[in-house]
Amino acid sequence: MNFVYKFLSLSLFSIGSLFAIDQELAFEDPALLSTYQDLVNEIRCLVCQNQTIADSTAPLATDLKREIKSMIEQGVPKDDILIFLTDRYGDFVLYNPPLQANTLVLWATPIIFILIGVATFILILRKYTKQS
Repeated sequence: MNFVYKFLSLSLFSIGSLFAIDQELAFEDPALLSTYQDLVNEIRCLVCQNQTIADSTAPLATDLKREIKSMIEQGVPKDDILIFLTDRYGDFVLYNPPLQANTLVLWATPIIFILIGVATFILILRKYTKQS
């Protein structure tokens, strides 16, 4: 009976891995595969927001991967695919958005938080050194 439980638990864990990778999206041509992999690693999952679509299993990410695959198969250049996606979803779809006036907040926010952290550290350090 113990064997049955182990088998069932192992099979439940392995089922999830079957859906983790899109086997159907592989390309035979290494150049097309390289382009595809570059693109799916440059596009942000709009559902997860902290992952690329290559790492995401969200339905929208799967749809975007299929759309990218289809466009590559039709011979659409990589830059045109990126333009299509940014026109449709905005610059936020890019995992590393360009530095522009409308994306300045995306780039400035981490710097602002680092400066606040450094300033807080300095203030706390001064407070404790004055007490000594």
